[in-house]
Order: sequence, then structure tokens, then C-alpha cells
Amino acid sequence: MTSLRVPLSFPLLCLLMIVGTFGTEWSVKYNQQEICALKGSTVFMNGTFTHPEGLTVTEKFWVIDPALNPSWPDMSQNPDYSGRVEYLGDEQKLVSLKLRDVMKKDEHEYCVRIKTDQEMQKYLQRPGVRLTVTELHVEAPEEVTEGQTADLTCKTTCSLTDPFIWYKNGHPLTTKTIKNNQLHLQTVSSEDAGSYSCAVGGSQHLHSTAHSLRVRYPPKNVSVSISPSGEIVEGSSVTLTCSSDGNPPVKNYTWFKEGGTSPVGSGQNYIIINITADHTGLYYCEAQNDHGALRSAGVPVSFKGYPVILYVALGVGLCFIFLVVLTAVFWRCSESRRKRQDGNTDQPIYANEGQKDHSPRPPPEDKSSVYANVAVFKKQR
Repeated sequence: MTSLRVPLSFPLLCLLMIVGTFGTEWSVKYNQQEICALKGSTVFMNGTFTHPEGLTVTEKFWVIDPALNPSWPDMSQNPDYSGRVEYLGDEQKLVSLKLRDVMKKDEHEYCVRIKTDQEMQKYLQRPGVRLTVTELHVEAPEEVTEGQTADLTCKTTCSLTDPFIWYKNGHPLTTKTIKNNQLHLQTVSSEDAGSYSCAVGGSQHLHSTAHSLRVRYPPKNVSVSISPSGEIVEGSSVTLTCSSDGNPPVKNYTWFKEGGTSPVGSGQNYIIINITADHTGLYYCEAQNDHGALRSAGVPVSFKGYPVILYVALGVGLCFIFLVVLTAVFWRCSESRRKRQDGNTDQPIYANEGQKDHSPRPPPEDKSSVYANVAVFKKQR
């Protein structure tokens, strides 16, 4: 039985087959003939082949677009694939191509080319493996109102077989509903606002471009702060500030005093000038945007009077004045008592010891003077 040779240049042949001496045929079976790969990922193309008996395989390699390259060159020799191509498999039946860092320009038909020790016994299997390269893109609304639902879709130009993974602000989402390539947000809240991206299993480092989702919601966390804090002195001023969170931002602030029916002010800041006891009470603000309004809790403004240090200084001053007056009164009383005692000693006082002296005495020059006449006698022996 003679071998059947088919010219390799025959343009309409998709499968080149040569029948060997014992009836074994040339064949290549590809595991996948359509591959969708993510840009930047690594792709594996696998196949098995048979050849007629009596032949020895000398070369096996992959060819790009054989219909466009009649010479069927080895793709690993192409500068565009330098450092990115690796051939795997044994010498007998397996042929495998590993292509790293897949690019958009890698979209081609890839076929296996086999050469043997006989020049006329060569083989190329078509159709080969068609490679399509895609990128990830998040398709979602730019803005959604709180309470509504939202669906985010990870779009591709071909069908990826690996599962999709979703990220919010760079962190994987595990508590949300994910079905195929879609993320479903049920009853959106303000906490769902953020930056979303997607990836596929096995290539988690290749995220899509981030998509920013904004959520519209009424004012929240409305609160009032007071400045200065602490005691408020009569005649001074105090500023109340209203803070809130809302999207879009709050555009109207209205101030109320408890017990009143009409607003007492507007704007984010409310200033009370020259405060008096009439200003004491609870104050609160109302924040409003296009989606609603919310009032804060009441903040007390109380009149404390003058500072304690003023009362201390006044008390010290009064004590000092009291001591001065008390000292003056005591001094005057002492002086009056001394003068009364002096008035009772108008007559001279004499102290005579021994013999009395009956000689005339001169009159005292000063009624207030006191004389003591002492006679000293020498004792006779």
C-alpha cells in the first residue's frame, strides 16, 4: 500500500493528513479551540497528536495564523514573543504552549506544526486555537438614591471561564450577592458608596478600572457644637455650629429654640451676641437637602453669671475693708479708755516712808503728773 501525499500548499485544506504504511494517520486534537484570555494573564494551549508509524518526530512547534504565513515559522523565534513563549510536553504525544503576559495584539489562530526525519512527512493541523484577549470593565450607574437597588456588571468582550471577584475600595466583597459577572446591591444605603472593581479567579492581581458609585441620601448625623464651652458670662457672645452628613451636601440650616414656634436663625452658624438670662434654653438645628431633612438633639445654653474668680476677688476685698474698719474702731476704743484713766489722776500721789515731812510742797505743774516722795533715813547705831 502506497502513502498518500497531499501538497502542503493546498489552500483549502484545514486538515493535512498522511496515511502511514500501516494505516496510522496524522492528527492533532486541541483541548480548546476557542480561548478567552484576560489581558496580562498567562494562557495555556494544549493538544495531543499521532503520526504514521516508522517516522521520528524531529520538531514540534506552534505557528501563528498559518493561512497568512505560508512558510509557517516557529512563533518562538518571533521578536514579539521573546521571553513570553514556552513549549511544554513530552516527545511523543503532548504539545503545549505557555504564553505569558497576553496582549491585545496576541489575538491570532495558533496551530501545531510537526516535522519528522523524512522531508516529505510534515504536518500542520487546522483549524487551530483561536485566542481572544479581553479587558475588564465595570458597567454601573454613576449615582443611585438610598433605598433603591443597583446592579454592577463586569463586562468583557468574550466569555471567561473563571469566577468573578468583586472589590470595594480594594477589599474583596464577601457579603454581597454575586451572580456570574454581576454584583447586586439590594436596598442601597450610604455605606454602599465607594470605588468598585472586578477581577477573575487565578488573576486576582488584574483588576478592572475602578468605578466610583455615589449614593444620594438625606442628612444624617446632625449635631450641634457650642463655642466657647463651659460657663457663659453675661454680656459675652456664644456661637452654635451645626454639622451634618448628606449627599448632596446640606444647603439649608435652620435654628430653633425649644418652646418657640418660629425659627430663631439660619445658616450653619448661629451667634448670640451680648447674652443675658433671657437667652437660656435648648437650641437645635434642622439640616435639609434635596432628599430630606433631619433635626439635631437639643443643646443647652445656660446663663452662669460672672466667673467665680470675680466673686473671690470681691470677697477678699470686702474682708480687707472689714478688717481695716475693725482695726480703726478698736484703736479709737483703746484711746478713749486711756484718756478716761488719765482723768482720774488730777491729785498728786505721795508715798511717805519713815518720818513725815511737813514742809510746804510746791503745787504740781501738771495735773496729770504723779509724784512719789520718798524719805530715806539712815539708821542710827
